[in-house]
Order: sequence, then C-alpha cells, then structure tokens
Amino acid sequence: MIRHRIVTVSVAVSVAVSVAVGRRLLYGSRMAESVDITANLAAVRVEIAESARKADRDPADVTLVAVSKTKPAALIARALAAGQREYGENRVQEAEEKWPALREQFPQAELHLIGPLQTNKIRKAVALFDVIETVDRPKLAKALAREMEKQGVRRDCFIQVNTGAEPQKAGILPEDCDAFLRDCIETLNLPVVGLMCIPPVGEEPSLHFGLLREIARRHGLAGLSMGMSADYPIAVAFGATHVRVGSAIFGARDYPSPPA
Repeated sequence: MIRHRIVTVSVAVSVAVSVAVGRRLLYGSRMAESVDITANLAAVRVEIAESARKADRDPADVTLVAVSKTKPAALIARALAAGQREYGENRVQEAEEKWPALREQFPQAELHLIGPLQTNKIRKAVALFDVIETVDRPKLAKALAREMEKQGVRRDCFIQVNTGAEPQKAGILPEDCDAFLRDCIETLNLPVVGLMCIPPVGEEPSLHFGLLREIARRHGLAGLSMGMSADYPIAVAFGATHVRVGSAIFGARDYPSPPA
C-alpha cells in the first residue's frame, strides 16, 4: 500500500514537472518572438561605430560579445541568423545545454566564458569555450594551463581585474595584477590576450576603464574586455576591444514566471 502511494506520488510529481517545463518553454518561445533581435543588434553596432569614430578608432577593432546567459536557444539562434558570431555565457552547465546544438547549425560561433569558473569545471570549459575571460587567481591559472596542455588546445584568456576592490566580486586586485600577469605569461605560458573588468555599480565607469587600460599598456596587452549594456559607448572611447552587451540585444535578462 505504501509502495503504491509512493509510486502514485512520484508519477504525479513527474507530470507536474513536465507540465511546468512545457509552460516555461512555450512562454520563453513567445517572449523570444517579441524581441526584435535584428533591430537591436543593428542599433548596438551603430552606437559602437559612432563611439569608435569619435575616439578616432576603427569600429572594426571593437568586437561585440552578445551576452546570451539565461536566454533560450531559440532567441540565440535568431541572433546567429542575423550575423552575430561572438557570445558570452556565465555558466558552463548552461552553455553545455544550449551550445552543442546551436554550433551544429552555426559552426562559426565563438563562445566566451564571462562568469566565474570553478576548478572542477575546467575540463568542460576548455573543451567548450573559445575564450576564457575570467582568469582571476593563481590556482585557476595553473589548472587552465595544465588542462590546455592535456587537451592540446590553446584558449585565449583575459585576466579579470577587480578594479573596485569589491570583496563580493571575483577578480585579481589591481595591486596584485602585475605579478599575477607575469606568472601567467612567463611561468605558465598561458595565452593571455588581455584584461577584463566589471566596474562597481553606481561608480563612474570611466575611472575603472582607464585603470584597466593602463595596466594592459604596462604589459603590452592589446585586449580590453570592458563595457556592458549601460556603459559600452564609454568603454569604446577608453579603448575597449570587446564589449559585453546583453539586455540591449536580447531584452531583460530574466523572463517573468509564466501565468499559472
């Protein structure tokens, strides 16, 4: 009798979960249809070009990384179809779920990891991502160097700098950055191509972009991944080579819960 009740409850839970997932997929699909991806991409590219020209820069020197974290594959596919090739994801597991199928259809897509990387996810991250933008501590740098050698690949890396020295935020502190960079490049032979930062909310971003640019200049690094939806034109003026833009392309990050 007890076993029968357990089975009945299990079936009921499974059905409920399936219905809930189905509703989310349907709702996510409807939300995706309401976003004009092509127009949004065009608007962002125009603003990047205008900001670059004002700074006497070539707009072609700025790579737009479309931040697709939390976004459904159907929405990302529309951006891919519109010609966008570089994407940023925060979590290895989420990228694993979405990108293998997308890459079958769009093999030229380039995937950037822009969220914190745990050492137990390094093997999958090196296999899946083309660029790792969040190298932020010696243990991670050493593990990445070993895994790249093991897999026989080289993945471009950005060192994440905590320019605001925020205790809750990942990133190497500015005062520790010079020694960390030398260790990554000279000792570990890690393919470091640039620096990345996320300015503190509420502070003038140009101060942080300027600091990042100066650290990169000292080490002869060309790559500067800085600027998001709210401040990417400023970042371009300060020399950003990569801007990470999500909501300006895909709309609000988190979809509301579908109606019951």
